[in-house]
Amino acid sequence: MKEEFKTVARFSDPLIAEITAGMLRDNDIPAQVFGQTSSYPSINAAINSVEVKVNAEDYDKALALLAESEKEN
Repeated sequence: MKEEFKTVARFSDPLIAEITAGMLRDNDIPAQVFGQTSSYPSINAAINSVEVKVNAEDYDKALALLAESEKEN
């Protein structure tokens, strides 16, 4: 069976994307960071090309957790 990933957040900063993915993983939601291949960081900043993705079945739980985290900050 093919695994389906869904994007839960986009960032221009790969470090923030990794921190976000780590927070999701700490809450038992497997997460991966995609789009860190540019050797020109200004390109990432211009187009928010770094994405945090989760399995489709974890999508709603991940969005709720990210929204809760935003309220706390």
